[in-house]
Amino acid sequence: MVKQRKLSPGIIVNTIVLAFVGILMVIPILNILAQSLTSPEKMSQLSGLDILPKGFTLTNYQILFANPQVVRSLLISVFLTIVGTAASLFLTAITAYVLTRPFFVGKNFFMVVLIILMVFEPGLVQEYFVVKDLGLLNSLWSIILYKTIDVYYLIIMMRFFEDIPDSIIESAELDGANHFDIFTKIVLPLSKTAMATMGLFYGVFRWNEYFRASIYINDPAKWPLQVLMRQFVVLNDNSSMLNASGALPANIIKNINFTSLKSATIIVSIIPLLLLYPMILKFFTEGTMDGGVKE
Repeated sequence: MVKQRKLSPGIIVNTIVLAFVGILMVIPILNILAQSLTSPEKMSQLSGLDILPKGFTLTNYQILFANPQVVRSLLISVFLTIVGTAASLFLTAITAYVLTRPFFVGKNFFMVVLIILMVFEPGLVQEYFVVKDLGLLNSLWSIILYKTIDVYYLIIMMRFFEDIPDSIIESAELDGANHFDIFTKIVLPLSKTAMATMGLFYGVFRWNEYFRASIYINDPAKWPLQVLMRQFVVLNDNSSMLNASGALPANIIKNINFTSLKSATIIVSIIPLLLLYPMILKFFTEGTMDGGVKE
């Protein structure tokens, strides 16, 4: 028979506080969603606390996805996120594995160098000239290769790897496994929680990157979605969203409301992250359950 957990005053207070904080975080997102789905002529009726649209319409999303620049930028952001996250995960994991080997010569020296790089990051001007000398200006690889390994995330990954029992690795070495086999068949499968955590951190960082993309990429055709969104939402460059207006009916073009169109752009930019969190959450749950099992 399962023993029911008693509700203590502390649990009740924590639940109320977390529910209140959750509501404060969700309402602005729902309000932006409502703005994006509200008919242009009824936008004046929508207040900052409304979470339901006034006169449901998909006009704003029709305008966005009729613009080839928006679709192209969205695909570029997806490419940068997938490729950049995969490269960062692989290089971070394999570096963490090497640095956690007990007989690795020069470990302390490399750790000191990495910590110095973490604390004293190179200046933007020097970084720009390095990218220029490598011939990566106006290339997506300038964004992918930037911070492929984050030292802070590397240290977290090392802590995960150090928790793997040495007896497992020693048994594999006695069976003739080399370092590549140990890394791919033992360390990585036992570090799913760590890989999911770092993948989430790297993925969010890659998806939200706009600053260096706006510096290193001059061709608007290669802009990721965040740069295009900055041009439209922050700098009020309305022309960036109306390039395909000729392909839309005249009544839609006439009634465009740029406030609701900006809201639709924001929603399009955050939906991939909202879909990513539930996929990663199960790994956190599995990791918590594994840590609670005692044999």
